[in-house]
Amino acid sequence: MSKKTLDECVRETLADYFKDLGGAEPHAMHDMVMRTVERPLLEVVMERTAGNQSKAAEWLGINRNTLRRKLLEHHLVK
Repeated sequence: MSKKTLDECVRETLADYFKDLGGAEPHAMHDMVMRTVERPLLEVVMERTAGNQSKAAEWLGINRNTLRRKLLEHHLVK
């Protein structure tokens, strides 16, 4: 198992992203990163909580209604 922190993983991934841009300037990075990270975060937390939205919302530190909205936005619930 990797001993890297989440912070280190994000920094390395962003460094690779900038390298892959080859000098081109990025645009709307905040939105891109949030969209990229939010879906897997929701998927993993929902899996770990066996689909319990109340528990997942608690783990995430967000309101259950906010969680429900995000799950719908990412097409993770019907």
